[in-house]
Amino acid sequence: MTGGAGIRGSTVAAANAERGPRAAAKKASTINPVAFQKDEIVATLGEGAFGKVVECIDHDMRGMHVAVKIVKNVGRYREAARSEIQVLEHLNNMDPSSNFRCVQMLEWFDHHGHVCIVFELLGLSTYDFIKENSFLPFHINDIRNMAYQICQSINFLHHNKLTHTDLKPENILFVESDYIVKYNAKMKRDERTLKNTDIKVVDFGSATFDDEHHSTLVSTRHYRAPEVILALGWSQPCDVWSIGCILIEYYLGFTVFQTHDSKEHLAMMERILGPLPTHMIKKSRKHYFHHDQLDWDEHSSAGRYVRRRCKPLKEFMHCQDTDHQSLFDLVRRMLEYDPAKRITLDEALQHPFFEPLNK
Repeated sequence: MTGGAGIRGSTVAAANAERGPRAAAKKASTINPVAFQKDEIVATLGEGAFGKVVECIDHDMRGMHVAVKIVKNVGRYREAARSEIQVLEHLNNMDPSSNFRCVQMLEWFDHHGHVCIVFELLGLSTYDFIKENSFLPFHINDIRNMAYQICQSINFLHHNKLTHTDLKPENILFVESDYIVKYNAKMKRDERTLKNTDIKVVDFGSATFDDEHHSTLVSTRHYRAPEVILALGWSQPCDVWSIGCILIEYYLGFTVFQTHDSKEHLAMMERILGPLPTHMIKKSRKHYFHHDQLDWDEHSSAGRYVRRRCKPLKEFMHCQDTDHQSLFDLVRRMLEYDPAKRITLDEALQHPFFEPLNK
């Protein structure tokens, strides 16, 4: 696990906590709380608002190295941790062999008010790998392998009536992040090439069942779907939008929606993907529009920033060969404004971009 695998935002309302699959959470493990024995902690893997994640040696599991998420003794973080435990137990029960690549929770315990969740130890997040590789993009064949696994994993969630709601490169971890260093003579730099592109999805603290309360605001900003920004309600398609954003980031090495403002975010979308549908504008109660058009000044400093940074989606393509065109077709279908028209993950897994994997 990494610091990116933190718990944020929406948690399950207490009234819903004992309904359906969430009621399946078992009693806390009696595991020896290795996270608090100094000689057992190998390293701190990451820290966040929720607390921190440490690598430990668990002697109850024959000296296996594990990742332990230690959650702050604060109400909202404890509640989110309990929610994550319930989701993970449900998913682990549905898929005990982890064929669908959701991180496996091994145990959990409560230590003086700190909820501690023990996970299998994974490698770097895909974001950290890009960062440590000087923000160089992934090779298109690696993107294909990773994208297929992500789609399979999240499709498994969707079929189990769950929406992840916080998909981003920080929450996609490599099983192993070993790499080979090659010197790029043309660019005069060392570049890292992955040995293995197997991934797992982490951070289920905001995952929401279909029949639970849906918080108005979900997802990390850069990966947030338009229906969420416009407060039109959301369901599984918001995950598909996030995956589209992730894939273009893997391809470019950076996010195309680099903003912290909702109106600017919508302006970026329109610059890259064209105008928002009128029916979505009319339905939204947000005050971002004037006469059914985005109230946006292209000549302001923010307008110039968007124009300089953003361009129509296909202009981001490095070349025009079949693989690149096929990837961009898939991304465009994932970044469909209208969630009712957005490609489903069942459909995405049949997309021509993935044909080479089926040969």
